[in-house]
Amino acid sequence: MNLPRILPSSYLARIALATVLVLLVPLVAMQFSDDVNWDVADFLIIGALLFGAGLSYELITRKVRSRNRRLMVGGGLLLAVLYLWAELAVGIFTHWGS
Repeated sequence: MNLPRILPSSYLARIALATVLVLLVPLVAMQFSDDVNWDVADFLIIGALLFGAGLSYELITRKVRSRNRRLMVGGGLLLAVLYLWAELAVGIFTHWGS
């Protein structure tokens, strides 16, 4: 049984590549500074968060044709990712972080 392809594999590859490129920033920073101290779980969680946001953006914008609405979707996803990232890192409003 073949499942329908929602996104071509090229889109998934681009999202995965962008996620890896973003995750290279803290990886390289860890080599030069003791201020950045991530473990494997941090990379997995943020990688899943970034990949999920990229995948969500691609799926949602396939249905949205207006440029303004695409910008709103992208801005909303960006705000959600930044909020969750900060919340998981230091627990600004809750005690999810350290």
